[in-house]
Amino acid sequence: MTTPSPYPYQAAPVAAPPRNGLGTAGFVLGLVGLLFSPIPLIGVIAWPLVIVGLILAGVGYSRAKSGAATNKGLALTGIILSAVGLVICILWTVMFSKAVVDAANSLPTVPPAAPGTSLGNEAGAPVQEPAKEQAGEHTVVYRVTGTGGAKAGNITYTTDGMTTTNQEANVKLPWEKTIKLPGGKSLQMVSILAQGSGKGAIKVTIEVDGKLIKESSAEEYGIAQANENIGSLGN
Repeated sequence: MTTPSPYPYQAAPVAAPPRNGLGTAGFVLGLVGLLFSPIPLIGVIAWPLVIVGLILAGVGYSRAKSGAATNKGLALTGIILSAVGLVICILWTVMFSKAVVDAANSLPTVPPAAPGTSLGNEAGAPVQEPAKEQAGEHTVVYRVTGTGGAKAGNITYTTDGMTTTNQEANVKLPWEKTIKLPGGKSLQMVSILAQGSGKGAIKVTIEVDGKLIKESSAEEYGIAQANENIGSLGN
């Protein structure tokens, strides 16, 4: 009597693990951008690298949180590297602008008088320049608003009109910050950068002494950035 052969054993199919190519790409771009950002002149190529890296890493991190992808830690590292590289790029831009202003201020502002030209008034007394009016303070208001339930993943803004910045993470909107800056300076930078959290749209604005001077918008994980020189050189 013939015994029927058992069914051949078949291994259970192994599900392919989810992938996180966006998070990995954001990490790579953020790392390369961070390495280039401190280098004078060459660091200009870091701008697109860190911005794109921040966006890709943010999308990858969101996918990992929802379970659609892996490498959550790598995507988060990409966000941090890209954000640090972007801050360094902004600081280099401010410092370069200050160097240009200082060089321009060191040039002579009064041309030499032509032969035979009197530098005095009709009475023969030397002409005195009128005293410059003492400038007061500027009131700067940073605002970040959102639509569609949007939050800000992070907000970075300058606090002293130069290179000092402050950063806040996972911010509920609307958000507002008021700072005071001394007037009368040739270079007085105000800057704000906010990244969306993947939902709705965000908008950043800068008001100086009650007047709107700059605004920018972005959707989902986009970056809204606004900056302006409110010193005498920018007017």
